[in-house]
Amino acid sequence: MAKDFGAMLTHELTERFAAFQPSDVPTAALNSAKYALLDGIGVMMAASGLSPDVDVFSQLATGMGPGPCRILGTQHNVTPLMAALANGAMMHALDYEDSFDPAPGHPNASLVPALLALSQSRAPVSGPRFLTAMVAGCELACRMAMALEQRMEVGGWYPPPILAGHGATLGAAHLLGLSSQQMADALSLALCQMTMPGEIKYSERTVIRAIREAFPAQTAVQSVLLAEQGLAGFEQPLEGRAGFYALYADGRFSPDVLLAPLEGHFHIEELTFKAWPSCRGTHPFIEMALALQAQHGFAPDDIRGIRVGVGPMQRMLVEPIDRKRAPAVAIDAKFSVPFCVATALVDGGVGLDSFGADSLRNAAVLKLAAKVDFEEPEGAAQWRGDAGTIAITLADGRYLSATLPLARGTPESPLSEQELLDKFLDCTARAAVPLSAQQARQLADRILALESCEDVGALIAFAD
Repeated sequence: MAKDFGAMLTHELTERFAAFQPSDVPTAALNSAKYALLDGIGVMMAASGLSPDVDVFSQLATGMGPGPCRILGTQHNVTPLMAALANGAMMHALDYEDSFDPAPGHPNASLVPALLALSQSRAPVSGPRFLTAMVAGCELACRMAMALEQRMEVGGWYPPPILAGHGATLGAAHLLGLSSQQMADALSLALCQMTMPGEIKYSERTVIRAIREAFPAQTAVQSVLLAEQGLAGFEQPLEGRAGFYALYADGRFSPDVLLAPLEGHFHIEELTFKAWPSCRGTHPFIEMALALQAQHGFAPDDIRGIRVGVGPMQRMLVEPIDRKRAPAVAIDAKFSVPFCVATALVDGGVGLDSFGADSLRNAAVLKLAAKVDFEEPEGAAQWRGDAGTIAITLADGRYLSATLPLARGTPESPLSEQELLDKFLDCTARAAVPLSAQQARQLADRILALESCEDVGALIAFAD
C-alpha cells in the first residue's frame, strides 16, 4: 500500500521548481541542455523526411487549422497542441534522440516538443528562460525514475513516455511562469492523461513505440494551459494514496530522491547522445561487433555464429528471437540486437538509411541475423541497459569475444561536439524540407549560443 506523506511532497517539490531561476543553472547543465536541444531538433527534422509513421500526425495537425507553431522540417504552421503532437511523434520516430541510461528513458523526448510549441505561441521566450525550463523538466523526469523502488514494468506499464511526460509538464509549466500550485495542478492533469501500456513491446504490427512521444508532448501542453486557466488538480498527484507512485509502483519510491536540493549537479549532465539511430540497448553490441571486425578483418560470410550476452532490460531486444531476427517494421528493427548487429557487420555501420523497407528485406542482413543467439550471463542482472558481451565464432575456428560495460555516448565516453554537429547536419539535410549545410550550421551556432537568444520561437522558425 502507498504511504501517506501528507499534502507536502508534491507542493514542496513544485515550490522548489517554481523558484528555480536561470542563475541557478550551472554551466555544465546549460551546455548539456543546448546539446540536447541541438540533437532533438536535428532528429525531429530528419524524421519529417524519413519516417512515414509520422505523416498521419502531420496530416491531423494541419487539418485542425493554422496556428503560430511550426511542424519541424516542414512549412506547416499549426496550433500549439497540434505542434506538440506532430513534433512529439517525430522526436522518437528514428530512436536517435538523447537518453538517460541510469534509469533507462528519454527525458527530453516530449519535453523539447512541448517547450518549442509554447515558445512559438507565447513569443518572445528568451534562451535563458527556455534552457532553465528544459533543465527543470529533464530533472523531474529523471528524479521520478530514480525514485522508483519497484520497476513500473511489474504492473505492465511502459515507463519512458510516462516519466518523460511528467517532466515535460513541469518544464512547460516553468516556461509559462506558473505558480507552485499551478505546477501541481498541471501534474495532476497530466496524471489523468499520461499512460503507456507495456503491450507496446509485444505487438508485431504497431508503430506506436516509434511515435509514442506525440501523446505525452501534447498532454504536457494541454495540462499547463488548463492549469494556467485555473483548473484545480489533486493535493497529492505524486505521493497520494492513489497518486503516481501508488498507481505505477505500488507506492514504493524514495521521497528523498525527489526532494534533493536543486543545486550543484543536475541529471541533464548525465545524458547519453546516440551514435546510432536505434534503441540504446543495442549500442554496446553494435560497438563491439564493429570493433572486432575492424581488429580481425572478417567478412559476414566468414561468421558461423554470434552469441550476445544481455541483461534483463535488454531481453525485449532479443525476444522473441525469431521475430527479432527478421523484424517486420522499422521500429522493431531498431529494437532488435540481431538485426542491428547484422546490419553493422554487413554494411560497416548503422545509420539513418539502415531501417528502410529495402533494408528490412536485405538478404545478407537477414542471413546473418539468423545466426545471432543470446544468453543472460551470471551477474547480468546488475548491468545497466548499455552494457553487454559478444562472442563471434568464425568458420575457420577462431573465437572472438568482447565485453563492454558502457557503450559510447555517455559522459564517460562522450561524442565530441564535432560529432554532434556532424549528426545535426546529416539529420537536417534529410528533412521533408531540408536545410542546406550553410543554413544548418547557422542554426547550430545559434542553438549553441542560446543563452544570448531573445526569441527562441523565431530561431526555430528559421529552421524551416
